[in-house]
Amino acid sequence: MITEPRPPLLRRLPAGVWVAALWTALVVFRFFTRADELRHLFDYHGNPEDMPLVVTAVVTTLVAFLLVRLPLAAIAVALAGSIFALGMWQVPETTGLQFLIADAVVGYCAATRSRAVSLSALGLPLATLGALLLWGAVNDYPVNPLAYAGFGATVLIAWLVGNTIHQGRAHTEALRGRATEQAVTAERLRIARELHDMVAHNIGIIAIQAGMGSRVMDTQPAETRKALNAIEATSRETLAGLRRMLGALRQGEGESAPLEVAPGLDELERMVEKAAGAGVRVALTRRGDARTLPPEVDLAAYRIVQEAVTNVVKHSGTRDCHVTVAYEDRELGVTVVDLGAGAATGTPGTGYGLAGMRERVALLHGEFSAGPRPEGGFRVAARLPIPEEAALEVGP
Repeated sequence: MITEPRPPLLRRLPAGVWVAALWTALVVFRFFTRADELRHLFDYHGNPEDMPLVVTAVVTTLVAFLLVRLPLAAIAVALAGSIFALGMWQVPETTGLQFLIADAVVGYCAATRSRAVSLSALGLPLATLGALLLWGAVNDYPVNPLAYAGFGATVLIAWLVGNTIHQGRAHTEALRGRATEQAVTAERLRIARELHDMVAHNIGIIAIQAGMGSRVMDTQPAETRKALNAIEATSRETLAGLRRMLGALRQGEGESAPLEVAPGLDELERMVEKAAGAGVRVALTRRGDARTLPPEVDLAAYRIVQEAVTNVVKHSGTRDCHVTVAYEDRELGVTVVDLGAGAATGTPGTGYGLAGMRERVALLHGEFSAGPRPEGGFRVAARLPIPEEAALEVGP
């Protein structure tokens, strides 16, 4: 069971506690800075000039307590404070201050809450202003319609600002979700390519060896034993690769998960030996100065050759192919040619091998082609660009 650590105590305190502490600090400050008026603090006769401060302190504290859980109640408290302050002729600014507190809560609701709560928060101050105007008209109370229109404008502005923030956050979340979905899809395709290239090649070798062993079982026991040994070795290698893959996938979410120890072009000779054990003769030619390549280029080139040789084993109907690796200044060329029929691999959409090769090359911004040759057989060719910094590592 995974449990999250509790936040520090000070972070668990409600906002209202901090607001109350602020007002308490102000009172204490006044207590110590105006000691000559200490008697008036204890002998209070209802001086209305002190009421705006008291109302503001009470309203802001209650609003802070109610803001997160009951934002509409927080607006109602601020509006009640604004209406109560209408009778404070000595400090008329108190009414506007209380109403601005309500505006702030309206903006908060529009930015963080659902549309229903947001519209309700907008309607409360507007309905209050309308009710005050109606009450003034019925009771012949002098009101200034322009002042009330100004208060209504502040409510609308606060709501619009909060709604804009809300829409911006929603847009950002949508983009983040889309990016996450694309990343998950890309990782899924990467795993599928690695799984296909690792398993399909070895399974193809196993199938050839099994067929060969079954044909010579009665007449050539030594060859049958050799085929079974090759099947065992290839099966163990495939199983080890799958275990490494599953182990990497079980790593934490924030960790990079390489699917296995990434092979490269240095292992082509080993691939040639395995193919020879399955009865496929692979001629390997290297052109240019062999050098250390970027890991992604090295892996892609190896996988392209591996998949192309697998297709020769499974589909071409021949036992000969030619692999050419050309090291150039700015790119790496890989070509695999066989003299078989090439029908299966040349048919679009008959498997994931060619699609996987094409995806690998596209991710590296290279060029890829595959198809039957006019003179017969099948040809797979890829050109992979080498980053400039890697190309510069090669001396003259």
